[in-house]
Amino acid sequence: MVFPNFTIIIPIFNEKKNIIKLLKNINLKVKKSNFEIIIVDDSSTDGSQKEIKSFIKKKKFIKLISRKKFPRDLAMSCIEGFNKSKNNYILVMDGDGQHDPKYIKIMLKKIHQEKLDIVVGARKLFTNKIKGLSFFRKLSSQILVIIINLIFGNKTKDPMSGFFIFRKIIFLQSKNKLYKKGYKILFDLITSRKNLKIKDIEINFLKRRKGQSKMSIKIVMILVFQIFYKLLLKH
Repeated sequence: MVFPNFTIIIPIFNEKKNIIKLLKNINLKVKKSNFEIIIVDDSSTDGSQKEIKSFIKKKKFIKLISRKKFPRDLAMSCIEGFNKSKNNYILVMDGDGQHDPKYIKIMLKKIHQEKLDIVVGARKLFTNKIKGLSFFRKLSSQILVIIINLIFGNKTKDPMSGFFIFRKIIFLQSKNKLYKKGYKILFDLITSRKNLKIKDIEINFLKRRKGQSKMSIKIVMILVFQIFYKLLLKH
């Protein structure tokens, strides 16, 4: 199969110990495809940018955007990447190595062949097979997924996934309805328009290689505010 051109957006903050391994793994798993990678660094303080710049010197298909606006925000970082993407298909993944690049071609093939709007790399949140989440992250994710799907309809098993592919037109047509901040850009996108064609593929969510998770009570609260915002728009 000839794969269509696509863009991989990787928002990062302090992922010096993980990002180069991830880039090498992506290149290994997705070679012979037409793609670009846009890394959006949210003002890292650990030397991530220096590491990336050194690695991508001769790799024109990898671009680094240094986001200097505050507060730091994953959704805003993603949106900067979306705006700079030159392709119709955009894939979002974390920079910590918990999203396995082996799923990229599977997701791309599914969205292209089945003419879908979004394909979600869904974590197995309600099984014992997920090893990449702490007890707090798993429990909070389970509760929030149940709440989101009860309120907005069961569009996907994992509306808070950070690993998904979508058609850029979805973003362009939904800009005025997006919350545009927070850490769950997928939830923002899937609740921005009705009748989106969305399907899941189950993924094995890997353990973080190095560093610490960014999940916190603050991030959960931002998501709660986002849910209320989307609920008001719905009515």
